[in-house]
Amino acid sequence: MDTLPTGRRQTDPVPITPTDDELARRRRRVYAASAIGSAIEYYDFLIYATAASLVFGPVFFASASPAVGVIASFGTLAVGYLARPLGGIVFGYFGDRVGRKSTLIWTLTLMGLATAAIGLVPTPDRIGVLAPCLLVLFRVVQGIAVGGEWAGAVLMSVEHAKSKSRGLFGSATQTGSAVGLLLSFAAYAALGGLSEEQFLSWGWRLPFLATLVLLGIGMYVRLAVVESPVMVAQQQSATAESGPAPLVALLRERPMRVLLGIGVYAGPFMAYATATSFLVTYATTRYGVPRHLMLNALMIATAGMLVTIPLFAALSDRIGRRPVYITATLLTVVHAFTVVPLVTSGSFALILTAYVIGLTLLNAAVLGPVGALLAELFPTSSRYTGVSLAYQFAGVIGGGLGPLLAATFVAPGGPGIIAVSVMIAAFCVVSAGCVWALGETRRADLYRIGD
Repeated sequence: MDTLPTGRRQTDPVPITPTDDELARRRRRVYAASAIGSAIEYYDFLIYATAASLVFGPVFFASASPAVGVIASFGTLAVGYLARPLGGIVFGYFGDRVGRKSTLIWTLTLMGLATAAIGLVPTPDRIGVLAPCLLVLFRVVQGIAVGGEWAGAVLMSVEHAKSKSRGLFGSATQTGSAVGLLLSFAAYAALGGLSEEQFLSWGWRLPFLATLVLLGIGMYVRLAVVESPVMVAQQQSATAESGPAPLVALLRERPMRVLLGIGVYAGPFMAYATATSFLVTYATTRYGVPRHLMLNALMIATAGMLVTIPLFAALSDRIGRRPVYITATLLTVVHAFTVVPLVTSGSFALILTAYVIGLTLLNAAVLGPVGALLAELFPTSSRYTGVSLAYQFAGVIGGGLGPLLAATFVAPGGPGIIAVSVMIAAFCVVSAGCVWALGETRRADLYRIGD
């Protein structure tokens, strides 16, 4: 049958151009779906980080010394981050070739099932070494799922948005991740009435099993959105599926952009992951800071991010991604040397101050624009893959290796806590340099990048 230049058959109905009101409703719906879906995905992924800080050492590695148990626990945490690039590559391919929407349905389902499975893993006294092996296996599945999630959620929002508000719409995913972080802390804070024995024996499982309810909500929301218009235009192109695979095209044509994209968020990611996982363990075990003080401070600071993330994203739409991002990243260098003494002081006011500065202000200032910034680096045909690679390898460096190296530094014979601050500061300087090298991106045309 004859086809038109766009690839549409002559007998196909002529598409109806949506009205401005309908487009506005679609944008709001996509924004909400990206935020809610990401909140659920990141709740699932981050309750593991909280459990690694508080539970998995004594429960799954009880036979080891406390220091080795902490390192082993954060090792399983790092495995999830190491799996994220694989998820980015696999789901990036389908997201670039098949579509954003269907790929996001798969990532949400995979994440929900893996998280619920973690909540059902028996302890080593029942199944021996198989218990930590299952823990690692399901953490890998989590990593693969969230590795494919972030880029798709960002692109659905950014590609639906008007060019002058891409930063704000791209922040929907980051706002959702803050909600997920808040929910993960709230889930464990709600268990504060349990005794230590109850918490370690069965209480920690409840937040993992609750994800089955959240999975149903997320599926309902995501099924209601339409495909990205930028992706639809790509699919209607006569060359939509010609050429090499997205990963091959990126590594061949834009390797430096991929490397710089990875560097963009590696430092801030390390600062965030270390503050929300490693420092919780360090302060509670080394300095006897009550667990509930740490969680309450983190919840308050994270709640503030729900306001500041979109504000900083909107600011990046107005004055540019680069000035907002670089300023926050360099201030994080300074904060890296103040956060530890504040958190280990035992004073709730000082702990809260440390987290409000680190999360509500500095982390929010990079989270707001980073989605749009990365999306503006790559062409549509490989954008899902490119954004996934950049963000997820940054996660490997910052979120996976950061807390693990930090735990190693403070172990007996290590260089001590100052090495943790130096590590964070060094990577943040690198991130600021990468953003500077990429130049300003907010005026990029998403339909024409790479033409």
